[in-house]
Amino acid sequence: MNVVDSSCWLEVFEDTPIGNSIIPIIVDEESLIIPTVVLYEVFKKLSATKGIVYAESFAQKMLDSIVVPLHAELSISAANISRKHKLAMADSVIYATAQKYDAVLWTADSHFDGLPNVRYFDKTQR
Repeated sequence: MNVVDSSCWLEVFEDTPIGNSIIPIIVDEESLIIPTVVLYEVFKKLSATKGIVYAESFAQKMLDSIVVPLHAELSISAANISRKHKLAMADSVIYATAQKYDAVLWTADSHFDGLPNVRYFDKTQR
């Protein structure tokens, strides 16, 4: 199972080498988990930069994967992860979701660098 962080989704849209590395992961919809906060962040950015129609079209494609809503158990897990790893709320929800499903988290966000089951792409190494 895989979780792709918002940072990597945006790399895909910018057609970067990191984004190109992520494409094989996002096309495998059956093993792709989408935390609702990732859907929110990607939709917000795409609607601002590419327009609402494009963002809605892309959101529909994301919904073909396994979408995981934020619920009570996940919220508590994210809060504990936030305290332990000093992550912001959205990042802790994303990481908690990956942990719950024993998924690999793919990210270009340095806050996740060094955490278990994280594949971090360093944007400074482009």
